[in-house]
Amino acid sequence: MAGQGQESGRTGGNEAAARGPQDEQHAERPGEPRYATGLRAGLELVGWIGLPIALWPHSVLLAIAVDVLLIGVPAVLQTPGDKPGTVVAVPGWVTVLMVLAELAGAVTAAWLLLPAWAAVLVSLLAVTCCGTELPRWRRLLGVRPGGARPSAGR
Repeated sequence: MAGQGQESGRTGGNEAAARGPQDEQHAERPGEPRYATGLRAGLELVGWIGLPIALWPHSVLLAIAVDVLLIGVPAVLQTPGDKPGTVVAVPGWVTVLMVLAELAGAVTAAWLLLPAWAAVLVSLLAVTCCGTELPRWRRLLGVRPGGARPSAGR
């Protein structure tokens, strides 16, 4: 029994470390399945990579600016409670708009660069992503930067 107590004491403190940072993030955001996060991240990558490639021949400055907007702005502006480590607090609707901009960027990049069948696939995945994001968006739209809930009369 003493060995069991020592064993559980030894691993109990490292339980969070054994789960890993990804599990801890999802533990803080109940109701957001991993597939929703993965789908959103995959589509973000399509936009981050594809839009600058599509814009580069027309304007190098615009290609760089698009990536700064699509990557830099969401990295700085965050809704408290959505992700750990908020830099600049913004209301939930701003985060929802940023996700929609990322999805629009992915769809635009797909139609500019990929064959039609692949662009249709990316477009369908973006629509699916909107569906998987609904629980997160509902949560985000109910939270203000200070963590206060909107009043029922508004």
